[in-house]
Amino acid sequence: MNTEKVEFVNAEGLVLAGRLELPVDRHPHNFALFAHCFTCTKNLSAVRNISKALTSNGFGVLRFDFTGLGESEGDFEDTNFSGNVEDLVVAAKFLEDHYESPTLLIGHSLGGAAVIFAASEINSVKAVATVGAPSNPVHVKHLFKSGIAEIKETGKAVVNLSGRDFTIKRQFLEDLENKSLPDTAKQLRKPLLIMHSPQDDTVGIKNAEEIYRAAHHPKSFISLDGADHLLFNKKDSTYVGEVVSGWAKRYLTINEKVSPTLKTKSHVVASLGVEDGFTTQMKVGNHYMLADEPESYGGNDFGPSPYELVSAGLSACTVMTIQMYTKRKGWPLAHVEVHTSYNKQHAQDCADCESDSAKIDTFERAVRLTGNLDEKQKARIMQIADKCPVHKTLHSETQVITKLVE
Repeated sequence: MNTEKVEFVNAEGLVLAGRLELPVDRHPHNFALFAHCFTCTKNLSAVRNISKALTSNGFGVLRFDFTGLGESEGDFEDTNFSGNVEDLVVAAKFLEDHYESPTLLIGHSLGGAAVIFAASEINSVKAVATVGAPSNPVHVKHLFKSGIAEIKETGKAVVNLSGRDFTIKRQFLEDLENKSLPDTAKQLRKPLLIMHSPQDDTVGIKNAEEIYRAAHHPKSFISLDGADHLLFNKKDSTYVGEVVSGWAKRYLTINEKVSPTLKTKSHVVASLGVEDGFTTQMKVGNHYMLADEPESYGGNDFGPSPYELVSAGLSACTVMTIQMYTKRKGWPLAHVEVHTSYNKQHAQDCADCESDSAKIDTFERAVRLTGNLDEKQKARIMQIADKCPVHKTLHSETQVITKLVE
């Protein structure tokens, strides 16, 4: 995944900070704009995981900090919900001027309400997705109810949200009270995906029902059963990104534009950002996938490990070789399975046998044949298994030539 730090100026002349994430070694087929939750930032783990899932499916994603939050300029106490919507419109214009206009809007919590309002002002948007969104922005008032009386009496108050102090002014409350999300959703007339957890105790599931009832078709609802409001479980946020990617493609134009320098099917690219842990985006030939390490090794287990990928190559090459051989011979092989596992074992015959700890890389391969084959044919097939090209490569002397590129 390629990540770029970007900045753009909002309607108030303040610099907003964002991150633009692009898929590895291909042009994005569409750009998405992400609106984070109330008082959150673009760097919330759920936001990063959702964006990562989108980029692995070919989207370019811009996530940014609203005015007064994260790395963006301004004072949060001077902002309101309408300002968040305006920031989204400006961010969309930034994408239009420097990359491509966004076709997908995604919003989390209050950001979900904001993208529904912003979608009517961004003509390029063809699909909208919300996660844990309130059916009316005024519903977030319960998050700082201890300060509402003081806000109304003095004009502002310090309230504690998720362990942090924020100053909220009266104009923020008044702005929320003047927004009607159901009316806006009814007029949206764009495909809408609503995702919400039944266990969300911050913004109740009833909110999803109200948005769904108000919106026109095409509209969809996905239950995030077991998830918390902020999607702290990585599997929940990654699931959201994968589902949004698959859903949105039904309504978007998907034109895969692969770099002309990457036409060869043998070209493999791995891309890993500093925030990604072991979760690695891969371009394998003309295909895209994730590699990772298991959770026991500190990974997320979102994809096969490097040695699992090597084992996969050996298994695939073996079944292809066996099928090709038996077809040429006209033998009745209906199906072949090859199960391969990798580990290190003590060497039985090695050059360093004086060392008790000497181990060699070992691939264990189990072959299952289905068909009316005689014993002679089965024996010959097992010989052919050892002649598959990947098997030969693993046994031959190889070299890896590494160079630094700018």
